[in-house]
Amino acid sequence: MAFAFLTRLPVRVIADPSDVGRAARWFPLIGAVLGGAGALAASGLHHVKAMPPVLSALLLVGLGAWVTGAIHLDGLADMVDGFGGGRTREEVLRIMRDPRIGSFGATALVLVVATKVMALSTLLERDVAIRFILVAPVLSRWTIVALAAWLPYARVEGGLGQAVTGGSSLTNVLIGTLFTLVIAAAVLGVDAIVTAVFAVLTMAASGVAARRRLGGVTGDVFGASVELSETAVLIAGVLVTRGT
Repeated sequence: MAFAFLTRLPVRVIADPSDVGRAARWFPLIGAVLGGAGALAASGLHHVKAMPPVLSALLLVGLGAWVTGAIHLDGLADMVDGFGGGRTREEVLRIMRDPRIGSFGATALVLVVATKVMALSTLLERDVAIRFILVAPVLSRWTIVALAAWLPYARVEGGLGQAVTGGSSLTNVLIGTLFTLVIAAAVLGVDAIVTAVFAVLTMAASGVAARRRLGGVTGDVFGASVELSETAVLIAGVLVTRGT
């Protein structure tokens, strides 16, 4: 269920909304699988001598968007459009539901994708990218678990994210956090501390903004948190490896 919810991989499941909520505890592990795929791709590109780091970084970001169906990027664009263009809670939710992308959302997509590409390019040049490619999807998917436990669902009529918040539990948070900490510490060592702080602060900022504007979270808020926290992890990687 977690694979089907977070990726476009052809996983057939028969489940109800409560199953989606329980599956959230495994989101960080799905992130680890995605990170592993990205790390393998990065390793392969590293052996193509004619491939400049910035082009490799762009291909890796594109791979991440493809394997997830760009669902998180879509959430980011919708959230920024809503927050930027709506004055009332109802207006924000209406804009976020609109499938069309506005100037706020387009600008956010360009900035996030460009930042990811530049950060990854720098990490590739320093030959330390693999570690952060592995950990970034883990920490970013954990933010969904944390937000679902922290805030209620914002839409009265329901939506994609309602199953996650509805099935949230202390067990989900504990299991998801345990997996996240173990993976981050094993891969990054002491650098996991700064990296995790960047991810947590980004998630917290997204949650505070969502609570203030919406009174809770939606699937778009989850997607935005994934993209923003993943970007924050890569930026943290650039900072902690600056002497490399």
